[in-house]
Amino acid sequence: MVSTPFSSLDSFVALPRIEALALSPDGARVVLTVATLKKDGTAYERSLWSVPSDGSGRPTRLTRSAKGESGAAFTPAGDILFVSARPDAEADEDDESGQLWLLPAAGGEGRPVTRLAGGVSGIAATALESERIVLDAELLPGADEGGAGTGGAGAGGADGGAGSLEAEAALRALRKKKKVSAILHEGYPVRFWDHDLGPAQPHLLALDLDELVDTIAAVVEESDEKAPDEAPEKGGEAGAPYPETLPRPRDLTPRPGRSADHAGVALSPDGGILIASLRLSEQRAGRQALVSIDTTTGDRVTLFDEPDVDFESPAVSSDGSRIAFRRVAKSTPAGPTDVEVWVAGVDGSGARRIAADWDRWANDLRFDAVNSALIATADQNGRGPIFRLPLDGGAAQQLTDDDFTYTHVHVDRSSGDVVALRSSWVVPPHPVRVARDGVVTPLATPAAAPATPGTITEVETTADDGARVRGWLLLPEGASDAAPAPLLLWIHGGPLNSWNAWSWRWAPLLAVARGYAVLLPDPALSTGYGLNFIARGWNSWGAKPYTDLLSITDAVIERADIDETRTAAMGGSFGGYMANWVAGHTDRFRAIVTHASLWALDQFSGTTDSSEYWQRIFTPEAMVEHSPHGHVSDIRTPLLVIHGDRDYRVPIGESLRLWSELAEHHAQPDGTTVHRFLYFPDENHWVLKPQHAVVWYQTVFAFLDQHINGAEWKRPELLG
Repeated sequence: MVSTPFSSLDSFVALPRIEALALSPDGARVVLTVATLKKDGTAYERSLWSVPSDGSGRPTRLTRSAKGESGAAFTPAGDILFVSARPDAEADEDDESGQLWLLPAAGGEGRPVTRLAGGVSGIAATALESERIVLDAELLPGADEGGAGTGGAGAGGADGGAGSLEAEAALRALRKKKKVSAILHEGYPVRFWDHDLGPAQPHLLALDLDELVDTIAAVVEESDEKAPDEAPEKGGEAGAPYPETLPRPRDLTPRPGRSADHAGVALSPDGGILIASLRLSEQRAGRQALVSIDTTTGDRVTLFDEPDVDFESPAVSSDGSRIAFRRVAKSTPAGPTDVEVWVAGVDGSGARRIAADWDRWANDLRFDAVNSALIATADQNGRGPIFRLPLDGGAAQQLTDDDFTYTHVHVDRSSGDVVALRSSWVVPPHPVRVARDGVVTPLATPAAAPATPGTITEVETTADDGARVRGWLLLPEGASDAAPAPLLLWIHGGPLNSWNAWSWRWAPLLAVARGYAVLLPDPALSTGYGLNFIARGWNSWGAKPYTDLLSITDAVIERADIDETRTAAMGGSFGGYMANWVAGHTDRFRAIVTHASLWALDQFSGTTDSSEYWQRIFTPEAMVEHSPHGHVSDIRTPLLVIHGDRDYRVPIGESLRLWSELAEHHAQPDGTTVHRFLYFPDENHWVLKPQHAVVWYQTVFAFLDQHINGAEWKRPELLG
């Protein structure tokens, strides 16, 4: 078998990874965020690279720091903004918070733009024609007590929040000094995916970069006049004033609670208006309303707000006259709801739905270069093409027609072309340019596509109800009638998802390199096949999703190059739920791997980070009927259970209960068992640390090799 980077786990985790893309205002260059493995192999560090956007030239590295950089964006002048925890010469040496930095277009070293005690979470929005930007940042609520919030109570405030940034820094310093990590919650939720919420609250902060330009010369002049012993006091200390040399942020969301957990924001071209999807709390739930915020005064106007409806993912046209957004009614047990695309005037007037007959769910909404259509992506038939949605009510037009999925879409205003990342199951994310006629030009990249093992082909079958069920089949080199390959059924998470794009976390090519054929099916509930296909599995996860999986497995094992006697199943999250359901309903598989899986739905729905959602989409009867734990006594297949303790979407209690009940029903009198439990105390829903990923795959392949190929069980070395 030909050796590739997937033949070795160490080689795989060392592959460089392109994570994000930004396009310069003139459309001439692209900045890529690239993650590379640190020398000790224990983490990834990120840097920014520049490549020409026309397909010519070579990549140029822009940044290099031990702390790494991410979240790149451009100013109208072509300067590059990014977030980094790299040291600031005048800041506290122990400060690990990420701050906003600016890399001048004219060249030179990066300059710090913020020095917030809690750091900057990310760049929320930039403007096409203004030096005003909006940042995501978290501030302790105690600094807002008595109306002394950043910018004052009820408005953003033009004074820049005098006093509050200093008060916030003092509070953080006090908590650190007293070694207090406790959080007092006054509402729901308290967790999200992999992190605790609080004690700080999310804010949207406006920042004028031209103030930084004005102060640079002043700083140089002042430093020239000072004696060496008159150096300015370091910022970040308790009560220290916010540096006058940096532009002072204005709070657009004072006393936010969790309202600034936004679902997208966009700035008008002049930076004067922020269109934001802000959260309105409702007991345990919440809905997203679309609001307009004056970025100078902080005055707010609600544009769209309806009970049981989310308004999200706003975009603003380049002439500032229109907005686009998604309108999504909340689903109920009766069925899933559609993702609608709407446009309106920037003041909310004349709102209307477009592409109403298009049965796909749009992502990455952007106005085209002349503001006559929206550019969007959507899952479709196991791919993720780019679409054009005319504003005049015309039908959606598909721009790309290949086997790739596109993300991080940007519109080149000068040419009308699109620049994006694209990937498939055999090609990792890489930058491309898509012309208006759909012609795709790959761009230079610092992370060349690695050689991959085996082949990929499309497979499908027809379910009992007549629905088409399709997927991807990856075959190892040498699979044939004479040497059929064992089959690994790999079930996707979500469940509203599709196996249509590269994943560094779920890497089936690693199994292909070890001789397995891997089936990546899209059963009922999968996206990209229309609302009716999703509805087939709604409120009944153990019904059509399960029978679809078995139907397409039956179709694939009829192939002469597949060994039907050596099959296994695996999945994570919803895929783990399905793996558990499969284990309790058939013994056709020799081994099953269940990662971060739902086991007891009544328990899960009350302990997950968003309990209201899960209890809203199921009837109480369906939650009982389709809970895998009710079938534990019927399990006949060895299970490898895997979970991270920091998983708040599917809490560790699911696997703890699964493991307990497997022991209760299936352990031998002496406690021995064919099942295994791989536990990560410091990982979350995903396993992100490189060496933990190595251990994950080592354990999975050892388990599969034991039960599929008859090998002796071998504990991975790093597990002792």
